[in-house]
Amino acid sequence: MSKLTEDQLAQIKAALQQRYLELREEVRSELERSNDQRYVDLAGSVGDVGDDSVADMLLDLDAAIADRQVNEMREVEASLKRLAELDFGDCIDCGNEIGFDRLMAYPTARRCVRCQSLHEKTYSHEPNPTL
Repeated sequence: MSKLTEDQLAQIKAALQQRYLELREEVRSELERSNDQRYVDLAGSVGDVGDDSVADMLLDLDAAIADRQVNEMREVEASLKRLAELDFGDCIDCGNEIGFDRLMAYPTARRCVRCQSLHEKTYSHEPNPTL
């Protein structure tokens, strides 16, 4: 485990817990909002192909947003688990310590800045999922 102080670990844990609560609320709100009958209202009002495709796109967008939030919740849960098991704060590529400032800005970081930059350059050619 990295050489973070107890106070720093507590700050990171608090940030992770706060982000988890925020994400949970965002998912709940998104699910409530997606159930507001927009699809039925839009698809049933005119019934042409364009309206159907817009309604489908809105549903897909809602699902993509919720999926992104759930994935981030999983990352936060994994980070909290690593923190509890004292396996937190070291880069998964080089083994060096991930800086406290980076962890406060991005508490689920698994790589140091140098390795993350290299990872992004190496794998930038891989296609990113799109809607």
